[in-house]
Amino acid sequence: MRQLSLLLLVILPGLTVTSVSLYYLFPEWIALEVSHQNFQRVAENPASTLTEVYIAQAAENRHRINCFAEGVGVLFGLSILAMGVHGICLIPKEKKNPHL
Repeated sequence: MRQLSLLLLVILPGLTVTSVSLYYLFPEWIALEVSHQNFQRVAENPASTLTEVYIAQAAENRHRINCFAEGVGVLFGLSILAMGVHGICLIPKEKKNPHL
């Protein structure tokens, strides 16, 4: 019963948080790479105005912050998952007394 409750209340939510965060991290990572390339292109172009550079930098920073937040979600989910697995490992096994 203890193993089932740890599985349902700790391990599965930890796995869910990790999975959802990873699901949203990968597209955001791709958007960050595209945004970074755009920022480099705008920054290296001598015809770009300062406003265009600021806009490209803000877009890159937005994706960078989103990637950080999703990465924290992955680590948070893995921490919860590890606590559940650790809890299951610490449950003592029932020993039957051969004299009874």
